[in-house]
Amino acid sequence: MLTNFAVTNYRGFAKRIEWNLSQPSNYNFNATAIKDGIVKNGIVYGPNGSGKSNLALALFDIVNHLSQNWKKIDYYTNFVYAGNPSAPVVFEYSFHLGGYSIDYTYSKNDKGMLVSEKLVVNKKEIFHRTDNDFALDQKAFPMNSRASANLASNANHVSIVNSLLTSYPLPENHYLILLQQFVNSMLWFKCLETREFIGLENKVVNLDEYIIKNRLTDDFSDFLKEVSSQHFSFAEPSEQDKLLYCDYGSSKIPFNNIASTGTQSLELLYFWIKEMHRASFVFIDEFDAFYHFKLSFEVCKRLFSLGCQAFVSSHNTYLMTNDLLRPDCNFILTDNVIKPLNECTEKELRFGHNIEKMFRGGTFAV
Repeated sequence: MLTNFAVTNYRGFAKRIEWNLSQPSNYNFNATAIKDGIVKNGIVYGPNGSGKSNLALALFDIVNHLSQNWKKIDYYTNFVYAGNPSAPVVFEYSFHLGGYSIDYTYSKNDKGMLVSEKLVVNKKEIFHRTDNDFALDQKAFPMNSRASANLASNANHVSIVNSLLTSYPLPENHYLILLQQFVNSMLWFKCLETREFIGLENKVVNLDEYIIKNRLTDDFSDFLKEVSSQHFSFAEPSEQDKLLYCDYGSSKIPFNNIASTGTQSLELLYFWIKEMHRASFVFIDEFDAFYHFKLSFEVCKRLFSLGCQAFVSSHNTYLMTNDLLRPDCNFILTDNVIKPLNECTEKELRFGHNIEKMFRGGTFAV
């Protein structure tokens, strides 16, 4: 699981911003939102322009860095904070994976070129590299002087993590393998009409065709009924069909012709939920842009019941309730700082508190 993330000099973040998921409080309700002492589920709130989307994109830089599952072509446009363009962007990650405590830090310049890199496992440094210095734990990765010199020079700006993964035969529970698997299974997406996504998949999927091919027509209909109370009767598709049709007896109409924008975004969400059994960490940006506030609540319940770490960003304070999560799982992002609600007030927050009303009343200050 991801336990901590920080980024410096990235896009709109002039200063270092840190998101700590490793210090939950001791609430005795909604315990499934916490796993192994780490926040498993959460919602990020913040005013427009506060950096919710940029925080998520920064966190997913590691997918671009270590994985092939990357789908954002213009990512390096405005990559560096405009007020300090000559300084590198620094990414800091902490993970708890398979009993290992992994701290991984790297930095990039404004072109996305790797500048520095450091890996610490169980508080022991495995390697570090900068322009002027390189060190590698020879007990962990013994190699001759020539191979070590090539890693030190790194003329092609390849991650040392990736170099070690491709050059060393490693056991399946090795910390580098676990890190690689986690990163390859991360997923970021938007439920907007652009349907952007990063990670988990490396190709665009026809959603109707996916449902038909996997014989999920009835299941999708049940999903729509459960989360949105909408009733769709789908015509029985053939294996060659690429579109879902709604059956109106004497006529059949393509689903996308009659579905609202919100319902179409639910189809995208349904697809990803079906694939999330493969996911390690999920962030859905602006997930409820087209949803009724009660629909957002039902979607979150479904999402947070999955096994992966899952977070969403939202403006919908109806979700800010102890019936869904806990104060330490609701985060406020503003002025280059992100904190959970319980750290934004001196009041003791209890299950019976209406935290949405308290939020609107100005109780919480980051």
